[in-house]
Amino acid sequence: MNQELHDRALGAYLGLAVGDALGATVEFMLPREIQYQYGVHKEIIGGGWLKLKPGRVTDDTEMSLALGRALIASNGWNANAVADSYVAWLRSRPIDIGNTCRRGIQRYILNGSLSSIESERDAGNGAAMRNLPLVLLTLNDEAAFVEQTLAQSHITHNNPLSDAATLCLGRMLRSLLSGGSKEECRETVNALLAEQPQFKFDPYPGRASGYILDTMQTVLHHFFNTDSLESLVVDTVNCGEDADTTGAIVGMLGGAMYGAGAIPARWLSKLEPQVVFEIRRQVFELLRLAGK
Repeated sequence: MNQELHDRALGAYLGLAVGDALGATVEFMLPREIQYQYGVHKEIIGGGWLKLKPGRVTDDTEMSLALGRALIASNGWNANAVADSYVAWLRSRPIDIGNTCRRGIQRYILNGSLSSIESERDAGNGAAMRNLPLVLLTLNDEAAFVEQTLAQSHITHNNPLSDAATLCLGRMLRSLLSGGSKEECRETVNALLAEQPQFKFDPYPGRASGYILDTMQTVLHHFFNTDSLESLVVDTVNCGEDADTTGAIVGMLGGAMYGAGAIPARWLSKLEPQVVFEIRRQVFELLRLAGK
């Protein structure tokens, strides 16, 4: 196994989880509220509107793990297996779930449809936050990455903006996992902006909601304006609003760029051990399936 790739892949997956756990504390808060209560929020302490135990992850990590389980159990892509895994997760009574994700999974339960109808109200960040296992599985196959990313997204989110963002983030991850630079990621983002100029993030508009434009603008602004994984995640979650998801996404990108060793040990030690164990197992199995 390519050890550098493994380290970056593990960094991306663990980065997702620590960003989720850190951001969940300040989800739905405004930056001035975070500053008043915490100064700079940079420790995994739980709490927040969900009253979490320290280190508890939310739907961002849990849906990623559900996707990864389906891919591994099926030895590759199987749309029904993925949808069934999301159903099993929904029926486990998760601590948090977005409305669009719930609606899409319930539609599949009712009629077996693997795709929602294209809709303006599907322009959330739920597909983008959970796609990492599929990125790892398809590292050797660009066409499969595109086709399967859209298929897994459309189970819950069928929207051109969501599609474009999820593909862009996946391409950034693919580049970073292979040792690519921020400059290469900027080329990927420039291609997105050429097709969808509404994603423009400079100057930063300052919103960090679950709307995919706000999410991407927050993620891209901080990704290109920080120089460490810790500063990337901390600066992002202190924007508040949908902080667990923006934190999870920048954690993925930061882990892929800087490697697992860049994740602060004090954050990793707070994660639930079973989550860390499953992440490590999934990274190994997904890279094996990818021929890496």
